[in-house]
Amino acid sequence: MSESISQEIVVKVSRLARLNLTPAEIERMTSQLAGMLEHFRDIDALELSTVEPMTQPYPLQNVLRDDVEAPSLDHDEVLSQAPSTESGRFRVPPIIGFDV
Repeated sequence: MSESISQEIVVKVSRLARLNLTPAEIERMTSQLAGMLEHFRDIDALELSTVEPMTQPYPLQNVLRDDVEAPSLDHDEVLSQAPSTESGRFRVPPIIGFDV
């Protein structure tokens, strides 16, 4: 069964992401996302059982610096610039339960 993405799904996801898309942008995003899903279906159709999984195409070695403590901003000064604080932390609007 071949599923396709609809404009309703794009509108719902854009609302969840708090994006204000114009009708033209919704149409363009629907088309682009449908193309991406089709590409993923093409990849899913490939026989890859003998291909070794990898995380990088080239061997890499992480170059990490030493953890050095450095001066930073004053906690109270930073919080004094916030629009809203609570219990010594930034207060942000809730996003869980956002109805679409």
